[in-house]
Amino acid sequence: MKKFLIITGCVTVTALAVSCSSRNPGRAYMPDMADSRAYETYAPVQERLDASATPGAQFHGGPVEGTIARGDMLGSKLLKDTIGSYASSAGIKNPLAAGSVDLKEAERLYLVNCGICHGPKLDGNGPLWKDGNGPYPAAPKNLMGDDMKATSEGTIFHVATYGKGQMGSYASQLSTKQRWEVVAYIKSKQFPAGSTAKADSTAPKAAADSTKAAVK
Repeated sequence: MKKFLIITGCVTVTALAVSCSSRNPGRAYMPDMADSRAYETYAPVQERLDASATPGAQFHGGPVEGTIARGDMLGSKLLKDTIGSYASSAGIKNPLAAGSVDLKEAERLYLVNCGICHGPKLDGNGPLWKDGNGPYPAAPKNLMGDDMKATSEGTIFHVATYGKGQMGSYASQLSTKQRWEVVAYIKSKQFPAGSTAKADSTAPKAAADSTKAAVK
């Protein structure tokens, strides 16, 4: 019995030694998961694209064609392609029906995302400006000014989506529908009930004039 245990131990030790010294790693069932390529989280996109050019790398810089974010509006990609130009955005109308917008929720979205600069009264006198005494060096746009009243819904949406001047894009903070809701809220404050006819008759021409001036 003792001799058998000794032989068994020797065989086991030999087998372990041979297996540990083997240079053959064997086969990986899913190599991309077994040996994944590491990317720095905040590395420039181009670096990651360059790294993906190496053989066997699996990397794509964007979502699958036609992907719609959860909760986003249908046709968002088509809308983005159409409204991609600041000049052409003047002709885009709000796709949300006037009666379908919850203005209370739209007001909340405005105050959370826009009010700090443009002010709760939309007069451009938010906490960051405070009549020039705030920490922000440039006066935000007065959304109640005649020029902004003449600005079309599509142009306001374009600025909220892509940014303009000192204002950055809010596409990551607000969904497509939420941005349109904020646009509807701004227009409802610019033209309260009873003044819609005036807005409809003057806004398109003035928006077109302001767009031409911006292009020049």
